[in-house]
Amino acid sequence: MSDNRIFSPDIGVLTMMKRGKNVFLPAAEYGLKTVQMQNWDMSQLTEEMAEQVKQDLKDSGIRLAAFWAGYTGRIVWNFRCGPSTCGLVPRDQRSRRVAELKKGAEFAAMIGAPAIITHCGFIPESPVDPLYGETLSAIWEVAAYCRDLGLGFWFETGQETPATLLRTIEDLHLPNLGINLDTANLILYGRGNPVDALDVFGPYVRNLHVKDGIFPVNGNFLGKEVPVGEGKANFPEIIRKLKELNFSGEMIIEREISGPQQAEDIKRAVSYLKNILDSCNQPNQ
Repeated sequence: MSDNRIFSPDIGVLTMMKRGKNVFLPAAEYGLKTVQMQNWDMSQLTEEMAEQVKQDLKDSGIRLAAFWAGYTGRIVWNFRCGPSTCGLVPRDQRSRRVAELKKGAEFAAMIGAPAIITHCGFIPESPVDPLYGETLSAIWEVAAYCRDLGLGFWFETGQETPATLLRTIEDLHLPNLGINLDTANLILYGRGNPVDALDVFGPYVRNLHVKDGIFPVNGNFLGKEVPVGEGKANFPEIIRKLKELNFSGEMIIEREISGPQQAEDIKRAVSYLKNILDSCNQPNQ
C-alpha cells in the first residue's frame, strides 16, 4: 500500500550566536522560520545574553529548534589528532568540558530551547575499552543534568559509527537522549552513510543537519563538504526513510563556508529540499 501521508518537516538554518547582533534575521531572507543556534564562546552564556536572544527570537518571529553547545580547548577536525582533542573522550579536557556543557544546558533552558546538541567525540568502538566507560560516565553526567532541566541531550553524528552511537544511547539508559543526524558527517568521517544509519538508530533521530559531502581520499583527513545535492548524501532516500520513521523534527541546513556563496548555497538547498518533499508527498510516491 502507498503511504500518502503529508510529510512536511520544518526547514531551518544553523546560525552562530553573536553578542549584540540578531542572528535570526537572515533566516527570513531564505523564507525560513526555524533556526538552530550554535555557540562556542563560553563568555556569552549569561543571563543578559539570554534576554537578548529571547527578544531577538520574538522580534524576528523565529522558532528555536535547539541549542548547539560547544566547549573550549584545542580541537582538531581530522583522524590523526581528532580522537585526542574532540568532545568528552580526551581525559585532559573532560572535566572542564562537562562543566561547560552543563553551563550550555542552563543557557538553553533560559532561552527556551528544547535540547542541547554537541559532538561527544570519537567514542571508542569497543565497549571494554576503558575510555568507553569513562566517556559514558561523562556523557551521563551532562545528559542527566539536561534531563533535570527539562531538556533533551542530542548527539551530533559523525565521529562514531552508527552502531557505537546506538550502543552508547542504550547503555546510558536516559529518557532524554536523541540524535542530531548530520547527513554529511558520516560520509566526511568515512563512518558510513546517512541512509543506512537510519536503519541503525532511526527512532532516536530528533532533527537533522542537512549537509552534503564526499568520502575521505586520505587516511588522515576528513572528506570534503560540498553544496547540498552535489555529494554522496542521498536526500530523496533519506527523506523517504524519515517519513517511514514518522520523523517529526526539523531539517536544519548547515553550510560550513562564509560569505555570499554560503547564502546562495543555502537558498538552493531550501529549494532542493522543498522539491524533494513535494515529490515525496505526491500520490503513490
